Amino acid sequence: MRDLVLGDVSPRTARAYCYALLTWFRILWALEVPWTLASENDVAVLVGWLRAARNPQRVRRSPGSTPAGSVNMRTGKRVLPAGYSPSTINLTLAATRGFYEYHAHFGVGPVINPVPESHRQATVNRHRSPDDSQVIVRRSRLRQKAPKKAPRSIPDRQWDELFNAMGCDRDRALLACYVSSGARATELLGLRESCVDWAGQRIRILSKGGEMRTVPLSPEAMLLLARYAAQRGLIGPDEIVWRARRGTDRPLTYAAMRRVLQRAGTRLGTNWTLHDLRHTAAVRMAGDPALTLTDVQTILGHRDIRTTTQYTVPRVEEMFDRLQSFYSRPRVASSLPAGYDPRDVKAVFGD
Repeated sequence: MRDLVLGDVSPRTARAYCYALLTWFRILWALEVPWTLASENDVAVLVGWLRAARNPQRVRRSPGSTPAGSVNMRTGKRVLPAGYSPSTINLTLAATRGFYEYHAHFGVGPVINPVPESHRQATVNRHRSPDDSQVIVRRSRLRQKAPKKAPRSIPDRQWDELFNAMGCDRDRALLACYVSSGARATELLGLRESCVDWAGQRIRILSKGGEMRTVPLSPEAMLLLARYAAQRGLIGPDEIVWRARRGTDRPLTYAAMRRVLQRAGTRLGTNWTLHDLRHTAAVRMAGDPALTLTDVQTILGHRDIRTTTQYTVPRVEEMFDRLQSFYSRPRVASSLPAGYDPRDVKAVFGD
């Protein structure tokens, strides 16, 4: 962990690696195998246990809660399954392999890394140009197939329902800022008072990688933000804009804002998340003819424009509207070109 921190990884990455290695060591303790003598068979036990075990974070204690793994009929999104996802298993394997690579550098641990890796996968994209597409090769042994999910945007009607379900000016201002700026959940929650440009209708947020990024806000979002600021009162320039409404004065956390959406989703029968708000903003911007794809890339803060192209998908409600127009359109009756005798056309082409 010290080597990861010195390598300038984010605190969230170090935290995820800690939990992944804790899972690995619990397997070794159950098998009574020292970590220096671990083999690929022990890693296979780890993968088998993660595939079969139930995730305690997915336990539903409320009698009327949605079953794990089911599909929400209003949003079309699947509820998180009861077990561990393939991405969690792959993260655990990556952390375990990195752990043994670090110790192998100092001559400690097994000679062969117990976590297998495809040699072709490690070398085929090593000297790839950033402009070239990534070569797809077979995944390494024990790695799980992680499906790539398409971005889910909130339809306009359900967006209005979700916005009206917010119970205070703070939550309404947050939702409007999310959808108009396309900022990530933690980026907007970390907004400070000095980073709000009221005259320019934009804000500066701390993006991934530790760099400040300027994003615009819609006039409606600025109006709701000003209403919330007037209701909240004055704060210092270095204070977080979004504050908790109950208890001591403190910044609003990610868990608290996620709980706001969960309570609204329980009333509406939906399961939208904070990241779906970013997807909604991206799909709306990408579908607007007044904005180019590079404009959307800059606003969203993507390093690669190919990441932005995934939002160039038609919105579901717009596709249904076009299909309804297609279905209701009368069939075009066939007609003969002018100047031809119908008897001659019948003799050549038949009935």
